[in-house]
Amino acid sequence: MAPPAGDRPLATLLGDVIGSRTADDRQALHDTLTTALSEVSSEVSTIHDLQVTAGDEFQGTFATVGESLYAALLLRLRLHPDIDIRVGIGWGEVTVLDAENGTQDGPAWWAARAAVEWVEERQAATGWEHVRTAYRPAETAAAAASRTDAGPFPMDPGPSAEAINAALLCQDHLIGLLDTRSRHILEGLMHGRTQVKLAEELGLTRQAVNQRRKHDGLAIAVAAAESLRMVT
Repeated sequence: MAPPAGDRPLATLLGDVIGSRTADDRQALHDTLTTALSEVSSEVSTIHDLQVTAGDEFQGTFATVGESLYAALLLRLRLHPDIDIRVGIGWGEVTVLDAENGTQDGPAWWAARAAVEWVEERQAATGWEHVRTAYRPAETAAAAASRTDAGPFPMDPGPSAEAINAALLCQDHLIGLLDTRSRHILEGLMHGRTQVKLAEELGLTRQAVNQRRKHDGLAIAVAAAESLRMVT
């Protein structure tokens, strides 16, 4: 976890578990989710680590939109096939209401909530079943950046929602087409594990791993994820 960000805008990650109410063992679901959130938080740079907030919801804050997007993808891959999630990323002001309990509010969280709700709505549409992630900058950030009286340091409006969401739609669709083994390989490649190591983990030959890497576009998926991670 990085030092607090002060007054600058933050990227907020808000997510929930799909179909959690019908889970056979909600305690096991909670434990699996909590473990994955802790693991991913240790693998990325956070302002406030990912944690369960209430029921099947979880959240975290990041200095950049790119880092939050990378965390969202890692978390989705880590939880598959046991848990499916949807995630909204927001950008803007964050107000800490209770530092001890991690209670936060503000435009960035409202934007993240709107993004999650959009994902939930779009998932029900034919042809959009694989959508899991969306990004929204807070309206106040965009408005403040356009003001002429905002002073020498106007609020950063964040990266383009249109560009980021176009990339996320393609990423989600690709991930949605992958089976469990290919998702495992993708996560391994994102962590720099060799094809030999991944073959051992999956009980496959190195050639089989390489075939999946090429056929399923996993090298491109890794490159795209790394490019998105650089977005500030």
